[in-house]
Amino acid sequence: MKLTLDQIQSAMGAVGFLGDAGDTVPLGVQTDSRVLKRGELFFCISGERFDGHNFAKAALARGACGIVAERPPFSMDEMMDLECGDGGVPLLMVQDCVVALGKLGAYHRQQTKAIVTGITGTAGKTTVKELLAEVLSVRGETARNHLNLNNQIGLPVSMLAASGDEKYWVMEAGISQPHDMDELGTILRPDLGIIVNVGEGHTEGLGDKGVAYYKSQLLKYVQQGGVGLVSADYPDLVEACDRKFDEMRYFSTKDPECAYYGEYIGAVSEVQGKYRVNLCGKEFDVTAPFRGAFAAENVIAVAAAADIIGLTSKEIIQGFAQATLPEKRFNCSQRGNWLVIDDCYNSNPLSCVRALETAAEMAEDQPLVLVLGEMLELGEQAYEAHKELGKKITESDAAVVCWIGKNRNAVKDGLDETNFTGEFHCVETPQQFLNLCKTINVNDGAILFKGSRGNKLERFVSVFCDNCCPGRTTGITGAL
Repeated sequence: MKLTLDQIQSAMGAVGFLGDAGDTVPLGVQTDSRVLKRGELFFCISGERFDGHNFAKAALARGACGIVAERPPFSMDEMMDLECGDGGVPLLMVQDCVVALGKLGAYHRQQTKAIVTGITGTAGKTTVKELLAEVLSVRGETARNHLNLNNQIGLPVSMLAASGDEKYWVMEAGISQPHDMDELGTILRPDLGIIVNVGEGHTEGLGDKGVAYYKSQLLKYVQQGGVGLVSADYPDLVEACDRKFDEMRYFSTKDPECAYYGEYIGAVSEVQGKYRVNLCGKEFDVTAPFRGAFAAENVIAVAAAADIIGLTSKEIIQGFAQATLPEKRFNCSQRGNWLVIDDCYNSNPLSCVRALETAAEMAEDQPLVLVLGEMLELGEQAYEAHKELGKKITESDAAVVCWIGKNRNAVKDGLDETNFTGEFHCVETPQQFLNLCKTINVNDGAILFKGSRGNKLERFVSVFCDNCCPGRTTGITGAL
């Protein structure tokens, strides 16, 4: 971001108090005073747990160059002290800090000449975002969201972290409520809009018109002359997108006649897989930092997007070969006799089933242990979704299942209907899990950790790795 405080004030429609905004160029924007760096602009975001206005003083103490607030965050005495400083500290007053942040992100997007890609979907959008950014970086500098900062706060913060001089931006948009995509699309205005897939996810908030309908709203905000890229393997998604956008391209892992087609060839190593892609007649193989048939969807989405943007086959192959992915997204590591699969960042019915199937493939003839957490935000569909998950667990041929969270009865019903022959245990704490690990009769194999963020399964990963399979870690890779 290369905007002055004057430009920022104007873009947000803010009213300035205390010091003059002037020509100061913030080094970035921040909503957390604990990690704010000197020279950054602090937004007083009011959330469910914290009110940023209570931390404005702390932000100034850490060197904030200005404060954006909805109400005065200082007492009268404090404001007088601030005014007595060297020109004062700019205080920019707005009606809504989140809305103001979005306006600023949208303004910054209008200034950049980068080709902007927006990505959404029920499962795998972060993986596609990271892979595509790696591939495009072969051609030029590329900015992306940090991890999955993809909501009305995280998306503009990610965009404002970019200088604007990059050749490409790759940003994901995550939604859980009907209005979310309209708000995010207005900020992002992508040149290329990608919808990776649709499935049950956030159905508690998106149940009235369906996930496909709300995901498809991204295409309404594609820039004139831009392109929509959508999976052809989900009929409800295809139907929803056909009503939104004229310039559509489709990719598939099921229809070899589709313009963009991808398939899984097989494992290259314990943690790498080979995939064949056909991009409008150009056929070649890429090696990805993960393996499994279901990841072909991510691979072809990335390869198709890169082809549309203009990269050569050689550049796409190179980009996949050098790609690495974030932690907690199907990261695999060999620890002694255990293949530890850490996919605990989030979970929904689509992503969980894919993780199960890939973990079962990777386990091969060794025992498979599943440490699974409740899938959240499913609303009225929660029971059926968890019961169906129980059936899929049986298909995975897991030896042991450890369940964390609610809906355990639904999972057990699914297991019972399909005559599950393994062990099923419910635990609540990492210590209970550790005690269980000492009693089960499985000493090696593959262990998958998968659950929604509310389960905080990273605690269980740490306990297992520190106590049950200590030693040198090898073969790190990334996500589905």
